[in-house]
Amino acid sequence: MTHKWWQNAVIYQIYPQSFQDSNHDGIGDLHGIIKRLPYLQKLGVDVLWLNPIYDSPLKDNGYDIADYEKILPDYGSMTDFNELLKAIHAHGMKLLMDLVVNHTSDQHRWFQESKQSKDNQYADYYIWRDPVDGHEPNNWGAAFGGSAWTYVEERGQYYLHLFAPGQPDLNWENPAVRESVWEIMRFWLDKGVDGFRMDVINLISKPVGLPDAPEPANYAIVEPLVADGPKLNDYLKEMNEEVLSHYDVMTVGEMPSSKPEDAIAYTGLDSHELNMVFQFEHVQLSANPDPQLGKWDDTPVKVPELKQALSPWQTALDGKGWNSLYWNNHDQPRAVSRFATDNPKYRVLAAKMLGTTLHMMQGTPFVYEGEELGMPNVHYTRLDQYEDLESINAYHELVDENHLVDGPTMLSYLSARSRDNARTPMPWDTSTNAGFSDVKPWFALNPDYPEINAAAAVNDQSSVFYHYQKLIQLRHDSDLIKFGTYEELDPKYAQVFAYRRHYQGKTLLVISNFTDQNVVRDYDQDHASKLLLSNYPDDEGTVLRPYESKVYVFD
Repeated sequence: MTHKWWQNAVIYQIYPQSFQDSNHDGIGDLHGIIKRLPYLQKLGVDVLWLNPIYDSPLKDNGYDIADYEKILPDYGSMTDFNELLKAIHAHGMKLLMDLVVNHTSDQHRWFQESKQSKDNQYADYYIWRDPVDGHEPNNWGAAFGGSAWTYVEERGQYYLHLFAPGQPDLNWENPAVRESVWEIMRFWLDKGVDGFRMDVINLISKPVGLPDAPEPANYAIVEPLVADGPKLNDYLKEMNEEVLSHYDVMTVGEMPSSKPEDAIAYTGLDSHELNMVFQFEHVQLSANPDPQLGKWDDTPVKVPELKQALSPWQTALDGKGWNSLYWNNHDQPRAVSRFATDNPKYRVLAAKMLGTTLHMMQGTPFVYEGEELGMPNVHYTRLDQYEDLESINAYHELVDENHLVDGPTMLSYLSARSRDNARTPMPWDTSTNAGFSDVKPWFALNPDYPEINAAAAVNDQSSVFYHYQKLIQLRHDSDLIKFGTYEELDPKYAQVFAYRRHYQGKTLLVISNFTDQNVVRDYDQDHASKLLLSNYPDDEGTVLRPYESKVYVFD
């Protein structure tokens, strides 16, 4: 099997507006990223993925694009982008752009034209339907609350938006839409970008006839109905044939509701579509039985459920496809708070444990900005502290409108699960505004930045930063880590996540204690050739201390 460069890579995700301000306006920008490239080079990552940097009215933090070939002025200009791309390549790294083509902004010129009439060039660029009995064409709910349909007087029709009303869904049935998307992709690839992360790409093919969903028709019910539509394979194969196959790039498709068999269909090593998918099974674990509440809860993740969500992907895709590996991103709470603990006594150990558990698996790891510092959730206590559209709308819908939960309970859910936990500005040092900006940042800093910041981490050889640096180097150096087969151990054991990897006569044993208790577990570690990595300075064999994680090699 021919190995691709992205199978050896570790990706670092940058949320641009929260990474580094360079022009004194409190908003991160492209020159700020350039300033921090030496830091990223020191960490050892290979590829930088930027959340959308295109011109946008920012109804959904840039995932509502008004112009795909213009940079958001807050971030800089196209000249600044060209400088950034050149600097990234000069530092030995590659650049992954965020491609958002399930929908555009309602301010995009295509939509501005489309809504005027039924017979102009862009009339069929979006999904328009006539009213049914004086109301919406079907009962679908949108991801950010309310109906997935909005009425436009000029056309006397509704348009579909699976997300915010300012994010109308494109009509991929129209060949002209697909060709317009191919032109956007070529524009960036011809500039020299190295690939795309594709936002909710498995939603682009809608079900035939747009049928009603079962009641209650909120988005948690709608998503499985609209995901992985009948023409998705056709569209992705066409994308590959027309664009991707002409460039040496990597692609990862965000695919909510997808299962391993779907990933093999869309990203199989011989499928000629995409390289890998972002799946959601582990980040959507929830104790809430009520589908109306969706993801909103504040319960700890149970280790057997976590294993059940991750392990099947490792075994199913081995030799057939390729996994993406991630704990958190701009849409998820901080990993250490979500999957382990942010108790100050154990936070560093827990962050290292999570990093080890994930990075020793087969696939391409993604590190979200601040994860390498072990950043925890911000734990807001008031609704007016939130900025995220999803969080604010969910509070009003579940508390004020439908009375499904009370206010304090919902604030507890937001504290645990809101996307805003991941969007606070990057803490660089202990100076004013954590070195992110010399003026008030666009969004409040996590108040723990005097203790948790990049400068402190770089100056501490025992920090989470250096543990991640070692994880990245080990992956670069080891075909066993990159390509070994996966064997799950103790699937139902409630405290430890353990597995083996096998490759060319060698075995890797990974053991992670997800609790704050000592546990004893014998996986024959006493007969290992060597201890490759640990988050404790010594080894007590079969005894696993709180949040201990160990990696052994057997020859």
